Amino acid sequence: MSLLWLRVAVSLYGIAALAVLPAALYDRPRWRHIAVPATVAAVFFHFVSLAEMLNLAHHRLPVDTHETQTLLGLLLALAFLLVYARYRTVSLGIFLLPICFLLGLVPAFHPGQESTTFPILHTGWIFLHVALLLAAYAALFLSMLASLLYLVQERRLKQKSPTISWLPPLETTDQIALKSLLFGLPCMTAGLLIGSLIAQATVGASYFRDPKILLAFAMWLVYVAMIHIRRISGLRGRRAVYLSSFVFLVVLTVWVANQFSAVHRFAAP
Repeated sequence: MSLLWLRVAVSLYGIAALAVLPAALYDRPRWRHIAVPATVAAVFFHFVSLAEMLNLAHHRLPVDTHETQTLLGLLLALAFLLVYARYRTVSLGIFLLPICFLLGLVPAFHPGQESTTFPILHTGWIFLHVALLLAAYAALFLSMLASLLYLVQERRLKQKSPTISWLPPLETTDQIALKSLLFGLPCMTAGLLIGSLIAQATVGASYFRDPKILLAFAMWLVYVAMIHIRRISGLRGRRAVYLSSFVFLVVLTVWVANQFSAVHRFAAP
């Protein structure tokens, strides 16, 4: 049944991704009343599917790539709904909803068959570790997207060209970018701390000698530095985009490195 619910969710994401185009680009309230409820329904079925998927696999966190994609898509959809609830704008849905659709497409129709028997995966703490880090990644992606949209709108204003009507005001876009970063920081901090405690208990002191783990903590320092720079200097526009893109690139590097890290190999020996 988990695949059925995921396929329903993916179909609803597709409907929402199509409906959000006229809702945002042409300010059609009727289409917004389709896009938002469709996303809410998709999130519900998506959550049910993920819960059933993990329960059937007898672990509490995503292990393979497909499960991780599913959780990340769910978090991005929730981010879209939170932004809509706070700022009443569906503009970011033009970018986020198709990504949610694509992230769920392969797991829904070509599910992976990976399994694991590593006992630590059956604890709630490891699930919290993964969920918090994925939430931080989703927040950083949302921040980078908002910064890019800010740059586009700001450039048009400076060139005295007509602004893009479907984008939110510059102040709103900047607030989305900054608050996404502020939300992601405690998620990343808690996720790394929980992961450190779990690895210390299972792997031992060698955990802190793994270059990939050191890179993860360096990523955290870069994240903190970016927030500090943004808040102290009021960084916006092009420089904010460059800074967010750099941190996002660091995050991607850490994620790829962790795929080859002995600490993150959860398969049974």
